[in-house]
Amino acid sequence: MNASPVIIGGGPAGLTAAYELSKLGMGSTVLEADDQVGGLSRTVSYRGYRFDIGGHRFFSKVPLINEVWREILGDQLLIRPRLSRIHYDGKFFDYPLKPLNALLGLGPVETLLVCLSYARAQLSPAGDETSFESWVSNRFGTRLYEIFFKTYTEKVWGIPCSEISADWAAQRIKNLSLREAVRNALLSSARASDGQVITSLIERFQYPRLGPGMMWEQCEQLLAQRSVPTLRGLRVERIRHERGRVVAVFARDNHGELVELPASHCISSMPIRELIHALDPAPPAEVLAAAAGLRYRDYLTVVLILQRPEVFPDNWIYIHSPEVKLGRIQNYKNWSPEMVPDSSKTSLGLEYFLWEGDEEWTWSTERLLELGTRECSRIGLIDPSEVDDGTIVRMQKAYPIYDQSYRRNLDTVRSYLGQIDNLQLIGRNGQHRYNNQDHSMLTGIYAARNLAAGANYDVWSVNVEEEYHEQASLPATSGDRLFPQRIAAVPDPAIAVSERLLEEAFAPLDAVALAAAFAVVAAFGLFLATSALLLKGGALVGPNLALLGQYLIGYSVSWQGALIGSLEAAVVAGAAGYSVARLRNWGVAAYAALLRRRAEAEQRRNMLDQV
Repeated sequence: MNASPVIIGGGPAGLTAAYELSKLGMGSTVLEADDQVGGLSRTVSYRGYRFDIGGHRFFSKVPLINEVWREILGDQLLIRPRLSRIHYDGKFFDYPLKPLNALLGLGPVETLLVCLSYARAQLSPAGDETSFESWVSNRFGTRLYEIFFKTYTEKVWGIPCSEISADWAAQRIKNLSLREAVRNALLSSARASDGQVITSLIERFQYPRLGPGMMWEQCEQLLAQRSVPTLRGLRVERIRHERGRVVAVFARDNHGELVELPASHCISSMPIRELIHALDPAPPAEVLAAAAGLRYRDYLTVVLILQRPEVFPDNWIYIHSPEVKLGRIQNYKNWSPEMVPDSSKTSLGLEYFLWEGDEEWTWSTERLLELGTRECSRIGLIDPSEVDDGTIVRMQKAYPIYDQSYRRNLDTVRSYLGQIDNLQLIGRNGQHRYNNQDHSMLTGIYAARNLAAGANYDVWSVNVEEEYHEQASLPATSGDRLFPQRIAAVPDPAIAVSERLLEEAFAPLDAVALAAAFAVVAAFGLFLATSALLLKGGALVGPNLALLGQYLIGYSVSWQGALIGSLEAAVVAGAAGYSVARLRNWGVAAYAALLRRRAEAEQRRNMLDQV
């Protein structure tokens, strides 16, 4: 058998790699361990009801990815509105943030505490920002972190937020801050102050008519027409390599037979931990130990079919309430009406994030349906009598864990794999990176172009936000086969490090958010102080506080005066907060510019030493 490229994994990354290779005139063979393609982006069907493994919005800031989606599905892509909310403390909160909704939901006292907490975080951020907890608290304040981040995040990952690496927060919540959330709510904008679209706030998205699996089933068919086979039910057991090259992949089928595929190249999206243990000969002990240290979170969906045409208008709801194990609820009918065959019914996907060793993982279908029904009823979404049917879907290794040791373990594994020059790793599990679908597809395209066209794309640069990271730019269309060179001019490392350290030590204050925090604190503080005096009563009420009337026109120790004074206090305090932030940021920027000029001058003086 002649050797050809072998692609391990029939998910978005693997199938996109095969699709791109076929367009470049090169064949390949795709191996998929399951009986269905799509990976986490598959669509499961049960008695005509279709549902996702988590819900997948088809939105990307990379034009090429949007083009690939259109090439494969064309007019089968629907344009759907996004609506999602947070359930916390028995109430629903709009997400993205809407100030009036949040104020009414949290109440004036909690809102005041949130603003005080945010102001404290901005004025005195935590110095150690290595954990998810410290990263989010520095940007949103501890109070808001505990309400809207902590419980849900720990449900998803199964470990304390203090043990989750800040890398995950920086990757998944990039461009989003309290300032931008407030700006978005007030201005109905989904753009950051620098003009960039904030991914997590996109209000509309594309979605396949019959779910995301429709995309990858169609891709598989297109590949078959181009004589590119997708072999399902083949689980890779061994990858033989000789003299720094993969030469064969061995996989076992559902009948127990071992199949050998000679490989000219190997593109792998299988979990990197499993790949390391499949290598023959085996890597050194320290590499095997590092791979074993890479952990994954598993996922289970309880699907409930209800005898009710409408339950709630959201695509999905985040369940932050700690009294239930349930993490998120998908309403498949609101993703696409055709996901539900009977318009008089609704199907909900109740998502539980588990370890494979948890007792719930092995519970029977009946017991899990009872759990989901009970918890969904407890938070007030359904009546148990409405449940007509249901099923269970389990997905292993759905989420690569970003714990405090993952980066060290991953660096060890990558260093070893760098010695195998015809092996490329792509996709979420292939790179142990929390990639979205479009990121995974882009890694597949990079790998295919490196293989078929001799390009030099760095597959590990996808979904990495590093200011000085070298990366090639993708052409706007796949028809353009020009491969741009990597950027050669990079700022001097000493200057880059100095600026980064300065940024980390003196992160800019959000002037808009700090102004809002000062305004809320001042207004509530004055109103509460005045209210306390009025409720206390007496012959002479609040003579000392009444002196504020000399500075706030219209203020007096009365109910009317309290309202007028609070509004004026909000304006004055807001202006003060905004000015403090802008002056402080200006001072830091001026100092940074001075340091840069000094560093550049020193670099010029020592230029001959660098030649």
